[in-house]
Amino acid sequence: MAAARKKTNASVSPKGSLETLSQREVQKLRETGSGSVYALFRQCALAILNTGSHSDNAKTILEAYPDFEIRIHQQDRGIRLELLNAPADAFVDGEMIASTREMLFSALRDIVYTQSELESKRVDFSSSQGITDYVFHLLRNARTLRAGVEPKIVVCWGGHSISTEEYKYTKTVGHELGLRGLDVCTGCGPGVMKGPMKGATISHAKQRNVKGRYLGLTEPGIIAAEAPNPIVNELVILPDIEKRLEAFVRVGHGIIIFPGGAGTAEELLYFLGILMHPDNQNLPFPLIMTGPKSATRYLQQLHDFIGATLGLDAQQRYKIIINDPSQVAREMAQGIKEVTQFRRARNDAFHFNWLLKIDESFQHPFEPTHENMASLKLTRQQPVHELAAHLRRAFSGIVAGNVKDKGIRLIEQHGPYQITGGQDIMQPLDQLLQAFVDQHRMKLPGNSAYVPCYRLAT
Repeated sequence: MAAARKKTNASVSPKGSLETLSQREVQKLRETGSGSVYALFRQCALAILNTGSHSDNAKTILEAYPDFEIRIHQQDRGIRLELLNAPADAFVDGEMIASTREMLFSALRDIVYTQSELESKRVDFSSSQGITDYVFHLLRNARTLRAGVEPKIVVCWGGHSISTEEYKYTKTVGHELGLRGLDVCTGCGPGVMKGPMKGATISHAKQRNVKGRYLGLTEPGIIAAEAPNPIVNELVILPDIEKRLEAFVRVGHGIIIFPGGAGTAEELLYFLGILMHPDNQNLPFPLIMTGPKSATRYLQQLHDFIGATLGLDAQQRYKIIINDPSQVAREMAQGIKEVTQFRRARNDAFHFNWLLKIDESFQHPFEPTHENMASLKLTRQQPVHELAAHLRRAFSGIVAGNVKDKGIRLIEQHGPYQITGGQDIMQPLDQLLQAFVDQHRMKLPGNSAYVPCYRLAT
């Protein structure tokens, strides 16, 4: 029988964001106390307050605190949040941990602003340019975009369910990045999303770099399964996975992919699909896949899958470096220098990659229903970047079925997703997914064996 979770009541005011608000803005925030916007904020707030949890099941976390409540009160200078039955681990001697308080109000800032943007009907979701402009405004409102700062943001992707050896390796790579003055951006959760940040904090301290950035980008559907780690000092919650992925590649200057599972494969396919677009053929964007010696087989399996589905050209868009953190950092630093020169020559912004062409097929939200998963076009009768988009959606659905509250409930109601495609695509897909299962990369280790949320057929 699980131990009872400790809960507490508290009152907290903003620090780091939302300190100064007009009365109208405060009233608008108070209106979030009902309806879907409040439910969304409650879910994100609970995940943030539950930082450090060893569960990656959003449904389980939500059900553990059914009586958790947030009340928004108006004050002369802003707002105050009253938290009822909140996770006690977010507090020390009655005071909320500073990083937790910052992230709590970052969540409120992003959710309210997103809703305001949608209600204004200013956003043009019918065009690729309109969607990119929307992502830009969300990031600018979060103060993520800093004009004039030299490129140095390294995006680190990888799994939340990784071995101790792989986690230590990510810390070492992060340490090497920090020694070279590079900042870290991740999905903000545990595992690979925490390790590089933890390593960089030490090397930034060694270099007396007090302005190190640890940028975490997430979205409401995943935050409860991958609660922000406490090192994150800039949290941004994008409205869906597609906006989150676009934010990564717009603000990042290079990408490192560590061992992971279905979510990592989704991220890799998303980025390779973009790089394979003809308009991005000559655009520099360093991409490195790396891991300790024990991850050699995993990296080779992922490399083979890319070759079998997207081909040799896609494989040539990245480098694989095994068990050499300093070499990873040197290659990344050199690649970012080339990015800097490229953007300076074309007068492109350092803080937002406007020149990167992202096809609309990568921008529109994919709802992983059983019908949509069954309708995926996993055949070679299409351009390679479009195949990458469909493969990305397949992995996105598997992630939803594994850890997202809505996806888990759909699987409980209707059984596994049915995914069909050509034999030459489905066979390597089946091999890769089975490898993830065998290597315990689908979910955090638990008491029961992993039950696939999908079935593959030709």
